[in-house]
Amino acid sequence: MPFYVIKSRTLKICLAVIIVSILLAVSIDGVSAAQVYFGYPNRKVPVYYVQTEEKRVAISFDAAWGADKTEGIMEILKEHGCNGTFFLVGFWTDKYQDIVKKIDENGFEIGTHSNTHPDMTKLSKEAIKGELETSIKLITDITGKSVKFFRPPYGAYNNNLLDVAEEMGLVSIQWDVDTLDWKGLSGNEICTRVMDNIRPGSIILCHNNSDHILDALPMMLERLKQQGYTVGSIGELVMTENFEIDRNGMQKSVA
Repeated sequence: MPFYVIKSRTLKICLAVIIVSILLAVSIDGVSAAQVYFGYPNRKVPVYYVQTEEKRVAISFDAAWGADKTEGIMEILKEHGCNGTFFLVGFWTDKYQDIVKKIDENGFEIGTHSNTHPDMTKLSKEAIKGELETSIKLITDITGKSVKFFRPPYGAYNNNLLDVAEEMGLVSIQWDVDTLDWKGLSGNEICTRVMDNIRPGSIILCHNNSDHILDALPMMLERLKQQGYTVGSIGELVMTENFEIDRNGMQKSVA
């Protein structure tokens, strides 16, 4: 019976190739690691931030569970002369219709965050369309206004999801400044995270019912104002036509 001796170096190379192959096959938020690493041209990306020299940023609030702090958020934004966008899940919209109406009447922008908050990368195109159509109808029935922006639940996306959203005339929105407010961080900690990561064109992610958002928001808005930033809605920052998005999620004009 033949006997083969495999050199240690050869064995290590083989193992490394196997490990790399496995890692590149892994999906990260619905996008394969290989696409991220190699920047494959067919990889689509939502808007993470906008290319601009102006000190303008957008602040957004995802609403899926609870509404106790939503009116307080609106009051603070108005006190500081700031606008903002609320991304609403369908079942939240249906449960808190009076608050949705107040969001709209106070001049704040509303986007869709899906209907049932699933991982939409696991859905068929038909199911994705159903999630978006249902959630949008719930919003428009209350506000009488169209919906232009979509934030994928969990930040998970793939080409399938982004294709459907685009076909429906929606611009898909992520973020480049994550407050991590849902982790129970204090108001000071949330504010520090924002100020450490902010830049012109940033999109800030908050949640409407996180524990300390009402403590963090006034500090955050005041600090941003002191540094010369204007804080507004997604629609005041993001382009809806004549744009392109690079593989890092930066949106820029092509007009």
